[in-house]
Amino acid sequence: MGDQKMKKVIGGKGYDTATADLIAEWSNHYFKNDFHYCEEDLYRTKRGSWFIHGQGGAMSKYQEPAGSNSWTGGSDITPLSQDEAFVWLQEHDFVIEVEKYFGDRLESA
Repeated sequence: MGDQKMKKVIGGKGYDTATADLIAEWSNHYFKNDFHYCEEDLYRTKRGSWFIHGQGGAMSKYQEPAGSNSWTGGSDITPLSQDEAFVWLQEHDFVIEVEKYFGDRLESA
């Protein structure tokens, strides 16, 4: 999905996939025409803000209304705090990225 571009202003801040750094790409591995399909890309802006650009099918968290009692797929940008980005990377098993961006937070087991 990293090749799809999107811009959005949220809380007076501009988020743009064309100018931010793509850090990680995740998909639930459903086909794009499946209602449950979901894909998310984690980005970091030049100023250090984190955000998700996600898209999905009609039964994903990116669903959008398409008339009365019907849904279609959609996409959106969601800002994340540093803590949320740290958790997202861990939940999706991006070990190298966790070490690179949040190495100072890691403890030995």
